[in-house]
Amino acid sequence: MALYRFRVTFEDYDDVSREVDIKSTHTFADLHQAIHQSIGYNPDYSSSFYISNDQWTKGEEIAFKPSERKVNRGIALMENSKLAAFIDDPHQKFYYTSNFDRPFDFHVELVKILDETAGVTYPATVKTAGEAPKQFGNVYTPTAEAAAADEDFDFLNELEYSPEETEDFTEVSDTGELVVDKGEESHDEEDEFGGDFADNDGFDDDDHGSSRGKSDDY
Repeated sequence: MALYRFRVTFEDYDDVSREVDIKSTHTFADLHQAIHQSIGYNPDYSSSFYISNDQWTKGEEIAFKPSERKVNRGIALMENSKLAAFIDDPHQKFYYTSNFDRPFDFHVELVKILDETAGVTYPATVKTAGEAPKQFGNVYTPTAEAAAADEDFDFLNELEYSPEETEDFTEVSDTGELVVDKGEESHDEEDEFGGDFADNDGFDDDDHGSSRGKSDDY
């Protein structure tokens, strides 16, 4: 029985590749599973192979967990599609998209047609190069210090303070009481003339009046 060797390369990560041996009687679902196993991904997401030319142009689609729209179009399903039925070129190429919600794109190329090796279980990963990127990217996990800082401000949410209101708080005491900065407010309560005239010695009301009169002349 013929054995296919596929080279699988990330479209955006040229230095990451895998080579997978798989029987010609296996299905595209088997190849889908084998690729995910070789790179350490969870395969249980909607994905598709596309028959491609040398320029990696997408042609006929073969789908895993397709959308209802694709099902209504009568699209080929991976689990029902044997590899041999779609290969008529010794260097057959397939464009492959894994997980349409958070996709990775691959170039899958047939590089050899071999005979089976006794005692080997197929599909089998026979060559590995490079470390695959994480399937879902980097997920933020707060450090212990960051988590503790978030907890310190939880009481503001419980008291229903808005972010604008929290700007007036200069610190929180050890007992949990809010210490408010009254600096700016005290300036507002001063007399519009600074409260200085009433306390100055040697000036009476007439002096004040004459001063204002002189000011008006300028």
